[in-house]
Amino acid sequence: MAVKMRLQRHGSKKRPFYFIVIADARSPRDGKFIQKLGSYNPLTVPATIQIDRQKALDWLQKGAQPTDTVRRILSFKGVLYLKHLLRGVGLGLFDEATAMEKFTKWSSEHDASITKRQSAHKKARNDRRDAPVVKKVAEKVDAPIASEETKTEE
Repeated sequence: MAVKMRLQRHGSKKRPFYFIVIADARSPRDGKFIQKLGSYNPLTVPATIQIDRQKALDWLQKGAQPTDTVRRILSFKGVLYLKHLLRGVGLGLFDEATAMEKFTKWSSEHDASITKRQSAHKKARNDRRDAPVVKKVAEKVDAPIASEETKTEE
């Protein structure tokens, strides 16, 4: 039986909300599933992702195949990196403590970059909101007049 990690759509029309689930590959998109791992809300800025890392890692190690979107979500949350590190532990390249240390370092750097992006987004949104609209309208009104004056001078 082929098992997939995929999104199950919920929410109303044009307001999607997804559950990240483990399901048989033959079952319909919104049909029967084996286990729910988390949720994904693409409408918030940035998108809200809640996932149980340990359950996702266990299913990946059992052979569940993520869809493209779920693969991106797992990569963003660090589940695929953790799987990669644990494979290195299994091959004897380094011990589990080193793997957890590497993952913790990556996680802190990743969280810092996310916080930086969020603050930049909020700043840009506030700058757009505070920009004077009158100035933009005045520039549009003055532009055609200036071009007519240059034509009469020539």
